[in-house]
Amino acid sequence: MEALIPVINKLQDVFNTVGADIIQLPQIVVVGTQSSGKSSVLESLVGRDILPRGTGIVTRRPLILQLVHIDQEDRRKTNEENESKKNGRLYRGIDGEEWGKFLHTKNKIYTDFEEIRQEIEAETERMSGNNKGISDEPIHLKIFSPHVVNLTLVDLPGITKVPVGDQPRDIEIQIRELILKYISNPNSIILAVTAANTDMATSESLKVAREVDPDGRRTLAVVTKLDLMDAGTDAMDVLMGRVIPVKLGIIGVVNRSQLDINQKKLVADSIRDECAFLQKRYPSLANRNGTKYLAKTLNRLLMHHIRDCLPELKTRINVLAAQYQSLLSSYGEPVEDKSSTLLQLITKFATEYCNTIEGTAKYIETAELCGGARICYIFHETFGRTLESVDPLGGLTTIDVLTAIRNATGPRPALFVPEVSFELLVKRQVKRLEEPSLRCVELVHEEMQRIIQHCSNYSTQELLRFPKLHDAIVEVVTSLLRKRLPVTNDMVHNLVAIELAYINTKHPDFADACGLMNNNIEEQRRNRMRDLPSAVPRDKAAAGGSQSGPVSEQMDSGTGTWRGMLKKGEESAVSDRAVPQNPLTASPQKGHAVNLLDVPVPVSRKLSSREQRDCEVIERLIKSYFLIVRKNIQDSVPKAVMHFLVNHVKESLQSELVGQLYKTALLSDLLTESEDMAQRRNEAADMLKALQKASQVIAEIRETHMW
Repeated sequence: MEALIPVINKLQDVFNTVGADIIQLPQIVVVGTQSSGKSSVLESLVGRDILPRGTGIVTRRPLILQLVHIDQEDRRKTNEENESKKNGRLYRGIDGEEWGKFLHTKNKIYTDFEEIRQEIEAETERMSGNNKGISDEPIHLKIFSPHVVNLTLVDLPGITKVPVGDQPRDIEIQIRELILKYISNPNSIILAVTAANTDMATSESLKVAREVDPDGRRTLAVVTKLDLMDAGTDAMDVLMGRVIPVKLGIIGVVNRSQLDINQKKLVADSIRDECAFLQKRYPSLANRNGTKYLAKTLNRLLMHHIRDCLPELKTRINVLAAQYQSLLSSYGEPVEDKSSTLLQLITKFATEYCNTIEGTAKYIETAELCGGARICYIFHETFGRTLESVDPLGGLTTIDVLTAIRNATGPRPALFVPEVSFELLVKRQVKRLEEPSLRCVELVHEEMQRIIQHCSNYSTQELLRFPKLHDAIVEVVTSLLRKRLPVTNDMVHNLVAIELAYINTKHPDFADACGLMNNNIEEQRRNRMRDLPSAVPRDKAAAGGSQSGPVSEQMDSGTGTWRGMLKKGEESAVSDRAVPQNPLTASPQKGHAVNLLDVPVPVSRKLSSREQRDCEVIERLIKSYFLIVRKNIQDSVPKAVMHFLVNHVKESLQSELVGQLYKTALLSDLLTESEDMAQRRNEAADMLKALQKASQVIAEIRETHMW
């Protein structure tokens, strides 16, 4: 199991090469307040002075510290290998037995640990500035030494409450969010550092650890500064877990004082003094406390934690590898044959466009209707319901009907309702169908435009690689649709004009409607005559209001025509209708000159029986004929739109795109990739390689039966 930690280090190196933090690897996160002794604990584990020192906030960027144990035999073999390689630079020039490497300085080797400390300070100021602010961008440092155990630790800024100097006002919130970001990783072990000379019950590190680890399954407490407790007190109860129990344990350590640091006291000497102090003050607990025991415990906990996390890591890596493989495929390969690539993209777009209309597209929208389904909805729901909502007699009053009848008779009183009045009024009503018909064309045109965007977003993602080609295709299709719009509108306008050009009163449906109305009126007449008093002769009642003579008889001959209906409906019982009356009298006052044109027409009287009959019959005829025309329009407009707009675009789209875009002079310009596409393709390729390499590393562990 000792080899598990180097495996995690390898995985960390793999993902560091691509600058990605998409995999949460097992690591130990050190949390504590300012001046709680975090840095001293880390330096004790390393055995060297590597961290910046000073007052206030010193750690201002996360430091990911990887400790790699090497023995002397490995060191000797490494030197021999480097000497045999002319271009080998990995460990060339390393004189000491310990050295360090930063990720941001690539292959530069640091054997002077004072230089490592200075580089940490310089890199911190480069990203965080010199105003004591913090940054979440980590510094990666790897230490190779025969005196360390394999560990991966993360040093974070100390918890603070009050901003000092020119620190940001929200420094407490920034540090807290940074700490939570790292300890929220379920694969991390939390090393909560608390000073022994403070109350354990007020430990900020344990408090923040419990927020993300309430069960304490991955929290280990470290009590520092055991030698600085007040006289007469000790940390026995704390170390035994009697004050605050911690599942993974509580380990006490003794740090170097500031005086020891100033006097350059070695870490090794400090560890010896620590052992002596523990044997003297806590003899029964000496073997379970101290820096050496802490290092071994951390190593053991990390190995077991890694063993538990590896199966989940493997699954996560495989899922991400599949995702990045798909992403890389969507970016496509660099273009070699531009002519062939352009033709393929044009053909694919045209095919997907037509398939979207036909409903056979690969990517089917589930959130809303799209393509052909939406066009169908426009035809049969939107357009159909709009036509059905048009009142056949809408905007037409009884006065309008009566006025049209009178205007059509001229100066002579008419024996029958003039046919011209019916045609005049029915054309007026039929004309109202033109506006919703043209609106139907507009809605279909808009949907055809929306299909372009749908194909670009879902069906042909390759077009995103070539923004100029995408824009050119959109322009060509938009232009084609724009050209077909007036042609389709003209056809729809003509459909209405055709209906207006000839009012076919011989239409079978219209003749049937007239015959039905004749029968109804005749039935009403018979009922009325049956209800007359016996003193009234029925022959006179039947003849009342009719005209005698051969002309009248001739006109009565057709019971199936609307003219015959007028004659037979003369005696029909209708409800009295009133029209608005002008309060002015129709008779001029005596003794005054009268201008006949200024005399208002009397409109306040009740309509006569004949006027009521004439208006009612005309209205019924208008409604009957309007319904016939509406049915024709509802059927013919969708057919015209499909023929002149939808089908024409489908049939000519491919040839239009090829004719406009497939030109040698345009190849290079149209197939120019977007500026960031090549970069994204390279990043995706690098990430895929890293994930594949990580998968191989984990596979090697399985082969050696490590878990």
